[in-house]
Amino acid sequence: MTLKDNFELMARYNQWMNENIYEAASELDQATLKADQGAFFKSILGTLNHILVGDIIWLQRLAEHPSNFVALDRIKTIPRPISLDVLLYEDIELLRDERYLIDKAVIDLCDQIEIYDLNQPLSFTNMKGKRFEKRFGYLLQHLFNHQTHHRGQVSTLLSQNGVELAVTDLLAIIPEA
Repeated sequence: MTLKDNFELMARYNQWMNENIYEAASELDQATLKADQGAFFKSILGTLNHILVGDIIWLQRLAEHPSNFVALDRIKTIPRPISLDVLLYEDIELLRDERYLIDKAVIDLCDQIEIYDLNQPLSFTNMKGKRFEKRFGYLLQHLFNHQTHHRGQVSTLLSQNGVELAVTDLLAIIPEA
């Protein structure tokens, strides 16, 4: 397995898990989705929005890669979120629709990258204006890790509201040898 294969697997896993999370969240009413449950981003809806915000910010940064990935062309046109806790969508179905498009872009990106792209340095500025330069592959790994971290929080919030997810393990989508 190559690192590219790993990223392709992670992209499919994220799409699969996001679909499962949104399907589970759709069992709850709007008031429950918006209720402050003491999570870092307060609610299920707030946390799902934060995951999307993080993806948009990181994908816009990754779009600056010299390979100019076509998969990220649409992402470049999305207005940059003003904060990490902004609610881009208060309606779960609109949020779900955008999530689908972002996940598709990530899958397409991972299909388009080549091994040499992953080692390229990428300069970016964080939300506080601090400048960094990191290898592209590590930044892409961070995107996946960020989603997994916050989906775990959503999973807990769903469980606390009586909604259980089925299998969430990466193992469930790893192909047979």
